[in-house]
Amino acid sequence: MAAAVAMACKRPAPDGDACSAAAPCKKPRLLFTSIFNYERMETLGAGTYGVVYRARDRRTGETVAVKWLRDVAANPSNWDMFLVMEFVGTRSLRDLIVGRARRPFSEAETRALMRQLLAGVRTMHAAGMAHRDIKPGNILVGPGCALKICDFGMATTAAPPYERFMVGTLHYNAPEQLTGKGQYNAQAVDTWALGCVMAELLTGGPAFTSKTVEEHLLELSELRDYDVGSKDSLAFGGLPGLSPAGREVLAGLLAFCDDERMTAEAALEHRWFTED
Repeated sequence: MAAAVAMACKRPAPDGDACSAAAPCKKPRLLFTSIFNYERMETLGAGTYGVVYRARDRRTGETVAVKWLRDVAANPSNWDMFLVMEFVGTRSLRDLIVGRARRPFSEAETRALMRQLLAGVRTMHAAGMAHRDIKPGNILVGPGCALKICDFGMATTAAPPYERFMVGTLHYNAPEQLTGKGQYNAQAVDTWALGCVMAELLTGGPAFTSKTVEEHLLELSELRDYDVGSKDSLAFGGLPGLSPAGREVLAGLLAFCDDERMTAEAALEHRWFTED
């Protein structure tokens, strides 16, 4: 059995900022090795498409994460396929939010975290990929507040139409995803989800509480009426203290028309990130 190992470059964060996203490799190296070089430890998580284990590289002693893929196209002679990846840890952004007992993140903290997430999504979109299930539970928190987007089980590089059934997680679905028509901009739904994450960071709790698609559409309708970008908006509890620039980014990410929604690239060029 062989494992495909993608080795990422290590680059320092700009200006020594531990909460800034490291620049991705332009040409990642792809190595092949035996899965028996890794000692399996405990299970870290399981999803629709595989199981992730903590493991130890028998040759170097390094702790890694190994994902066994349930459903891949492969030569039968290769047996199972495994991915050996960087071990980030087991704490997610969801754990971080819950652990603060509904205490909101400050605007500066939110900006630092969103800068990383937007940079990651910008890189993803530049490669022609859309995640389609961005949420705090799919964002790992590593040492130094480094965020890593994970769980690409719903990701796609294809053009629409997409599945007619709901893909992703209800509370992070963009309005156009809920119609079930399969015609939507997959990258735009990622930035909508980032807007939902940003709202959770600023409020310290879930952005939405609906339990069905119908209830969620009603919540989104109310959100649209609130005009998130207005300083007098009642959206998400009014978000007292959020600067006008911060409101512009949040409103841009949560624009109801996907053609008007802010891209990750445009968000990172916004004055909320560029001005001191």
